[in-house]
Amino acid sequence: MVVDDEALVRSGFQMILNASEGIEVVATAEGAQAADVIRRELPDVVLLDIRMPDVDGLTVLREIRTLPEPPAVAMLTTFDTDEYILTALRSGAAGFLLKDTEPEQLAQLVRTLAAGGVVMSPKASRALLRGHPGAGAPRDADVARVGLLSDRERDVLVLIAEGLSNADIGTRIHLSQGTVKDHVSSILTKLRVASRVQAALLAERAGLLTRSGDGTTWNDGR
Repeated sequence: MVVDDEALVRSGFQMILNASEGIEVVATAEGAQAADVIRRELPDVVLLDIRMPDVDGLTVLREIRTLPEPPAVAMLTTFDTDEYILTALRSGAAGFLLKDTEPEQLAQLVRTLAAGGVVMSPKASRALLRGHPGAGAPRDADVARVGLLSDRERDVLVLIAEGLSNADIGTRIHLSQGTVKDHVSSILTKLRVASRVQAALLAERAGLLTRSGDGTTWNDGR
């Protein structure tokens, strides 16, 4: 289901997703009607605009999260940095996407959401880490968890935070895609997180990353 105040966005997403194998858009709605339509249609995934003039996306998200079996919700935004994103993630959103996400990538991200994953489009992941610095000094508990990683796993973690796919990470640091996949699995296990997004945010909280004019970089002299 797609929830957005702009009819053009709703129809565009509906067209793209309905043309994708294994995906059906069962409904679209504006913010005020969203919760009622979700209760009626019971979608597996909701793409929810974070800023709407009648009812904002965070309010709709909170309503959705009270349902007995809430759908996976990804927030939609046109902003490279949106101050509500971290609030949405902490309120139970399963990720967020920029509205200019490539069509073929959009379908894959929806499939990931339906499978229980947490997603961000690569562009959105970089925007979050640049635009939302952690509060104060690195957290000791997060520093300790990152310290469990090997040097190579730390390399992979930073590239995850940059929004790179396993294939792109392999190309960057000259590893096979299978080896990268193994490293990612080990990272998630050691950090005790369920997704790449959560791993990236933990790395940022641990002070592993810094943000500069040219993007995300190491914070330990690398």
